[in-house]
Amino acid sequence: MPVYLFALSQVPDIKISDSLLIFLVLHLLVYPSSNGYNSYMDRDQNSIGGIKNPLPPTRELLWVTVIMDIIAIALGCWISIWFALALSAYILASHAYSYRGIRLKKYPVAGFFTVIIFQGAVTFFMVYHGSSFSKTLQVPAMGMLASSLLIGSFYPITQVYQHEDDKKDGVISISYVLGYRGTFIFTALIYCFAMATLGYYFFKSGRQNNFFILATIMLPVLVYFFTWTLRVWSDRINANFKNTMRMNVLAAGCSSLAFMIILIQRFFE
Repeated sequence: MPVYLFALSQVPDIKISDSLLIFLVLHLLVYPSSNGYNSYMDRDQNSIGGIKNPLPPTRELLWVTVIMDIIAIALGCWISIWFALALSAYILASHAYSYRGIRLKKYPVAGFFTVIIFQGAVTFFMVYHGSSFSKTLQVPAMGMLASSLLIGSFYPITQVYQHEDDKKDGVISISYVLGYRGTFIFTALIYCFAMATLGYYFFKSGRQNNFFILATIMLPVLVYFFTWTLRVWSDRINANFKNTMRMNVLAAGCSSLAFMIILIQRFFE
C-alpha cells in the first residue's frame, strides 16, 4: 500500500480508472496469491505474516493462487503490455522466492534483494506507468530506488521472530545472518538511506513540503522502533510475533497516511 500510494502521488496525469484497477489487481489478487503460494510451500504451522495461528495449507490453496495469478495477468494486459510483463516478472520472482526447487528465500542476500526490488522498484514502476494516461516508460529512478529502500528498511524486521523456524526449514534469512542487534542496526541504516533518497527526490523537484509531511508522520514509527530495539537488546524474548506485527502495522499505516496526504494535496495545488 505505501509503495502504491507513493507511486500514484508522483504521476503527473493520473488515469483514475486504471489506477483503481491496478489497486484491485495488486491488493486483491497478486499480494494475497503471493502470500498463499508462500504458505503452501512453507507449510507454515507457527505465526506467519499477519496470522498468529495459520490453518494447514491444502492443495486447493495452490490452485486458487494459480487462478488468481492468471486473472491478474489477464487484467494487467488491459492496462498495457509493459504492465502485464512487469506483473508477470513480479509473480515469477515471488514463486522463485518460495518454490522448493529454487527457494531464493533460503539465501540471505538473494532473498533480500528479490523482495526489495520487486516489492519496491518494480511495484513503483507498475503503478506509475500503469496509472498514467500516456503509459509513460519515463519512470523516476529515484522514486524506484526510494521504494526499494523503504521496503528494505523494514523487511529484515519481519524475520526477527522467525530465526529458529526458518533455520529448521533450511532458510537462512538476512535477519538471521545479522543477528538480533544487527537486524535493528541494519534496519536503521537502510531507513536513513531511504529518507535521504526521498529527501533528495522531493527537494530536487521543489516539493520540500512533501518530505516534511512524510518525516513528521513517520515519527511514531521511529519512537516505537527505538523503544522496541532497546527492549530486544535487553531481552530477546521481545523479538516476538506480537511486537513485530505492531511494528508492521504502525510502519505501513503511517507511511500510507503520509503518501495519501501527499496524493490528496495535489488536487488542491
